[in-house]
Amino acid sequence: MKNIIFFVDAKKSASGGAKIIYQYSSYINSLTDFTSSIVHLEKKKTYKWLNSFKKKINNKDQKNESGWQLKELKVKKGFRYTCFNQQIKIKENLKINSKEDFIILPEIFAHFAKDFLIEKKIPYSIFVQNGYSIFPTNNIKKLNIAYQKAKFILSYSKDIRECISLAYPEIKKKIIDVNYAIDSNKFNIKAKKENLITYMPRKLPKHSELVISFLSNSLPKKWKIKAINNLTEDEVYKTLERSKIFLAFSDLEGLPLPPIEAAIAGNKVIGYTGEGGKEYWKEPIFTEIKTSEIKLFCQTIIKKIKIKKFINKTHYQRKQLFNKFSTLNERKSIRKFLKKI
Repeated sequence: MKNIIFFVDAKKSASGGAKIIYQYSSYINSLTDFTSSIVHLEKKKTYKWLNSFKKKINNKDQKNESGWQLKELKVKKGFRYTCFNQQIKIKENLKINSKEDFIILPEIFAHFAKDFLIEKKIPYSIFVQNGYSIFPTNNIKKLNIAYQKAKFILSYSKDIRECISLAYPEIKKKIIDVNYAIDSNKFNIKAKKENLITYMPRKLPKHSELVISFLSNSLPKKWKIKAINNLTEDEVYKTLERSKIFLAFSDLEGLPLPPIEAAIAGNKVIGYTGEGGKEYWKEPIFTEIKTSEIKLFCQTIIKKIKIKKFINKTHYQRKQLFNKFSTLNERKSIRKFLKKI
């Protein structure tokens, strides 16, 4: 029985990418012929201090390898993202069995493959969740080897596939398309809507600050704006259920998750596609704003709050999103790459 080990960055705030890995690992554990566990990595305190010191010195003559280095990291024991509901198994060490384990590295850790996996003949793949994060280090030689030696590369959007193919044209045939799911059953579509605009300030905070500031005296008094931050998964869903408009400040992402969740919850979504979002960014639910158009962003919001019967008008489009991001499609795609292991 093969054990699929996912590596995840243990951050203070959870990301959509971590949520998807949790979903994948949880489903794999429900199968009879595979198990799965997750390793959460963090930077050692010594190296946090050292890197901070180097930045203060700002020695331009240094030619050090950029990005996280394997020697700087450790397993963060006792950690898991509590905002997610998935049942997962946590692995709290870096002991790997080359015959029983298969490693899935996120693109931000891809350069670890050479020293950590390839030399020990441990099989692995790379899960690219953002095509604009495939250069986590300036050591291009390490990255080239990592992608060339990977058994396969996982991608869940057209944009990600194109980024990988542009950076590493020789490995196009290794790319496997997968899906992620949004459980529509977790949303109460019949929840009463309020005159509420929501957004997530984590991405492009300067942009969101400007938009919210410009709107402060322009919105009708009956409308409110709420930041979605540091909430559990259930709390996020309940907020989106009440919201009428969701503002997307996506910044170069593979296939941004929050705008889809907001759309399925019955929101009008206005904002940045993050490039990857162009795959689903279609009117009437989604209205695209270019990242430099702050004034147009605000003007569009003021215009769109006047829309009536939005839920009825967008029923068919939301149904298409339900189908595209279904649990069935996600599980089919997981089983597809498991056959390659």
